[in-house]
Amino acid sequence: MRITQGTFSYLPDFTDDEIAAQINYALDNNWPLSVEFTDDPHPRNVYWEMWGLPMFDLKDAAGVMLEVNACRTAYPRSYVRLNAYDARLGRQTTAFSFLVQRPETEPGFRLDRAEGSDRRIGYTTFSYAATQPPGHRYG
Repeated sequence: MRITQGTFSYLPDFTDDEIAAQINYALDNNWPLSVEFTDDPHPRNVYWEMWGLPMFDLKDAAGVMLEVNACRTAYPRSYVRLNAYDARLGRQTTAFSFLVQRPETEPGFRLDRAEGSDRRIGYTTFSYAATQPPGHRYG
């Protein structure tokens, strides 16, 4: 199962040149970038580990790609995403966020159904990868 999260989730994975083009677009709009990684890509897990600090001072796509590749090398079996932030409206908002790396195999999710009072039915997603301890979920 392919995890689809972020701005370009409906597209095939980007090449490094396409990632650099998106970085240049963000930098042209004065949007700082950050790199994050996780081994638990549950849709409600919004708190990924941050790779370094947000890059407020970088103005070159090569510097951002250097950090992306360093994170990929350090965590080869994790999900890695790139975020761009827009502060034009006086608050920090995410302009875009997309995956730049994923594990070779993605075990997917199961849907758990729970019946409540008054015949209410609730659903919860559970990641098959979460059955393993953190750091050992992929490979």
